[in-house]
Amino acid sequence: MSFQGPTGPSSTAVEMEHGHLPVMVEEVLQSLSPFPGSLQIDATVGGGGHSRRILEANSPDGRLLGLDADQAAVARARKRLADYGARVTLRQSNFENIASVAAEEGFAPADGILFDLGLSSYQLSDDERSFSFRAEGPLDMRFDTSRGVPASKLIADLDEKELGDLLRRYGEEPHARRIARAIVEQRRLEPIETGAQLADIVARAAPVPPRGRRRIHPATRVFQALRIAVNRELETLPEALAGAVETLRPDGRLAVISYHSLEDRIVKRFIAAERRGCVCPPEAPVCVCGRSPRLAPIGPQPRKPSAQEIAANPRSRSALLRSALRLAA
Repeated sequence: MSFQGPTGPSSTAVEMEHGHLPVMVEEVLQSLSPFPGSLQIDATVGGGGHSRRILEANSPDGRLLGLDADQAAVARARKRLADYGARVTLRQSNFENIASVAAEEGFAPADGILFDLGLSSYQLSDDERSFSFRAEGPLDMRFDTSRGVPASKLIADLDEKELGDLLRRYGEEPHARRIARAIVEQRRLEPIETGAQLADIVARAAPVPPRGRRRIHPATRVFQALRIAVNRELETLPEALAGAVETLRPDGRLAVISYHSLEDRIVKRFIAAERRGCVCPPEAPVCVCGRSPRLAPIGPQPRKPSAQEIAANPRSRSALLRSALRLAA
């Protein structure tokens, strides 16, 4: 099957060869509008798919800074983007450090910044960290294995109420209490150490839907909750977004792809607050904070993948893209 695109027939096919399809790539390019010579930042370089397309668009002399907390992702991106030579700078760093890293590497002010908050296909297939409920490897889930505690420790140490609260808060899991109870009962018998082992416990504990069919695997929300907790994703995202606004030049562009309501809510509220500017209480008769709006949404919010993209890449089905323009200070 041949895939046609603005960069020629091989663009999507090349990504498929590497086992990774960047999500909503055409919409991202429209949002960022990279131009020759522009400075672009991919704050979640992952499989490098978005970065390749951005580098094609800002050629011949545009540059890209790629960040990722996952050392394996940085190594993979370095190999995949090698053809672009000195136009690419890669750093292993959590995106909460975007402002300082961009300044250190000469990418401030930047013309465009992208956050793709989803897992890459490579991470989902990584048995060594068990991001997937099919994985037989250690239940780790850390992007940066040199920091924090693995998911297996949370599973082993949290009491039933704490575990249920975690699954409810970060996974929006409706059966959090029931699943937490099953996990605690099972760990009394043996340690829960692999993704597949945890997924089996959750599948047995979760009630079967009335019609007997599940739209998603019953462990999906549990794995989401643990991954978010282990990597402090909801805590670091607001700081990362604030750093991005500080880094963008006036008329620079921000694009954020999220995959579940918790992330999207943070992005939506952040853009709304930056669009409003003033942080004075509603009862104040006049603005005394003096804060001006710093962002203006670009186009419809949020944008969703097309039916054609979802058919070609089912993992894109939950993606939501929000984009905004940096206003003059």
